Amino acid sequence: MLDLNNHSIILASGSPRRHQFLKEMGLPFEVRLKSVDEVYPPELVGSQISDYLAKLKADAFEGSLEAGEILITSDTVVWHNSVSLAKAADAKEAFEMLNALSGDWHEVITSVCFTTSSSQKVVHQVTKVKFRELSDEEIHYYINNFKPYDKAGAYGIQEWIGLTGIEEIKGSYPNVVGLPTQLVYKTLIEMVK
Repeated sequence: MLDLNNHSIILASGSPRRHQFLKEMGLPFEVRLKSVDEVYPPELVGSQISDYLAKLKADAFEGSLEAGEILITSDTVVWHNSVSLAKAADAKEAFEMLNALSGDWHEVITSVCFTTSSSQKVVHQVTKVKFRELSDEEIHYYINNFKPYDKAGAYGIQEWIGLTGIEEIKGSYPNVVGLPTQLVYKTLIEMVK
């Protein structure tokens, strides 16, 4: 169990998956949310995008952190064929994304930004994921029954499509769900010494 040494964790995420991870890691935290327009410069690629957006989310809290508070912001991107697949706007977009990922490898990159009143550190982790060939019927079934619009790449690995469609994974599983838990824990150990 990590001794936070009089530090407190502020999680700036509405994601129930990230909340659950921190609870399961035994880390007490408070949720604070601020609305951020998640736009990034078009020349950014891969982890540069998630790093930028994780920092952008932290910038919304500038000047509001007290001594001892550690703000955690994060962003996940699905990177496939040199294109970032963000959250799908509708069923058509979700279908196009999942159809593109079908039968191929992609990268899931989650960046985490740790911000205090005096410092900032960004880390990220990359996991490679391979889907088997998915039929149109399977993709439509998933979209209609699981509404994957709040997830990068329009899928949740912990849901039906991950359980039935993912052939292989190289790297951290929690990272694909939305938080590289081991990396977060290791970084917090270094910060609270």
